[in-house]
Amino acid sequence: MAIVIHFLYLVILYILFYKIECIIIKNEVIIAMRKIYTTDLASVSGPYSHAVDAGDFVYVSGQTARNANGEGKFAESITDQTHECFNLLFDILKEANLTPDDVVKVNVFLTSMEHFNEMNEVYQERFSAPYPARTCVAVLELPLGADVEIEVVAKKFK
Repeated sequence: MAIVIHFLYLVILYILFYKIECIIIKNEVIIAMRKIYTTDLASVSGPYSHAVDAGDFVYVSGQTARNANGEGKFAESITDQTHECFNLLFDILKEANLTPDDVVKVNVFLTSMEHFNEMNEVYQERFSAPYPARTCVAVLELPLGADVEIEVVAKKFK
């Protein structure tokens, strides 16, 4: 019995340290090998993880300037909102030991294509050539009243 308790204790420590999601059913630990990454700089506005490790790739959830943990003061301009999105995204990547150079795909959501040029200027500052693949679409609205949301996929290069 003591060996089982010690084993469960070690499993729980492993889960907490590596932030792996798990389910406990009738004293059995079932580990769903989903490693997640979080940052203290951003909040979550729903039931999702900041980033999920999927083997060779890390998928980072969309971030808006409104996700930043602040004191009620939010970026208003598209330029400032875009910079804040990248600040949050890059901090999450850092938690996964990745950098902007590891990003292979970017999805940008704007509330108006009139914001495209401002967003694109910041995008060019935050990435270097060769640039990641990118999709940019206009949507009716975004969570938390944001005008820009950006998500990325990064590859773990060995």
